Amino acid sequence: MIGAPNAGKSTLLNRLIGAKIAIVTPKVQTTRARAIGILIHGPAQLVFVDTPGIFEPSRRLERAMVSAAWRGAETADIVLLLVDAARPADADTARIMEGLRNARHEAVLALNKIDLVKRPELLPLADRLRKEGIFSRVFMISGATGDGVSELVDYLAERIPEGPWLYPEDQLSDVSERLLAAEVTREQLFLQLQQELPYALTVETESWKELEDGSVRIDQIIYVLRESQKPILLGKGGRRIRSVGSAARKELERMLERRVHLFLFVKVRPDWIDRVAHYRAMGLEYKA
Repeated sequence: MIGAPNAGKSTLLNRLIGAKIAIVTPKVQTTRARAIGILIHGPAQLVFVDTPGIFEPSRRLERAMVSAAWRGAETADIVLLLVDAARPADADTARIMEGLRNARHEAVLALNKIDLVKRPELLPLADRLRKEGIFSRVFMISGATGDGVSELVDYLAERIPEGPWLYPEDQLSDVSERLLAAEVTREQLFLQLQQELPYALTVETESWKELEDGSVRIDQIIYVLRESQKPILLGKGGRRIRSVGSAARKELERMLERRVHLFLFVKVRPDWIDRVAHYRAMGLEYKA
């Protein structure tokens, strides 16, 4: 699954799998690492690869994110392009379609967020995109409401090549619990912080300890780039970091179905965005 930032790929992935395996916020470029969601549909095992949004990158992390998205498209049996029906003519989407055309990739188009667009506007839009000549089929869907998603899944299940299943039947994703826990905290930071600070931080799960009562203790470090960002993140009297921790803990308890003890620590690391280990943990290429 590829698309411009905020096209709705992660929302659709969670809808398809029926579980939260990718974080979702209204902010662009929320997804940094690729995530795999696995869906059993009749005799077919569909492996969906959620990728970062494709845009014009300027920093190392952004270049790595965009490279990961194109790498996923190159190795997939089917390329599914998601386009936000409310803003179909943005420059990022045009750039992606040009990239598909140059690579001679035939793709499936999912015109997403149709619940936000008036019906009379959808058919001319779908027809215009169909005439681009790079789509085998065009679907109109809403990852948020589920409209049209079952028809899309039926089509993809028919199109995938025959072969052995790649994952066990009961596996939903390849995302580790440690990484997913860090992503849940980062999701809350994106939701509760304003403007640019969320893009200047990262979250790492430092320790994961199973307790005798069946609960789990999770210690996480939030890295920021500058000392001046630390008090913004903490908030007056530590209120903001407590709010982030409380919301993340509740979400993790819902997902893990057990009690969670979450401890957050804020540290300044000016070079986190250039550390090779950070890129390796996210499955990104450092020298992209």
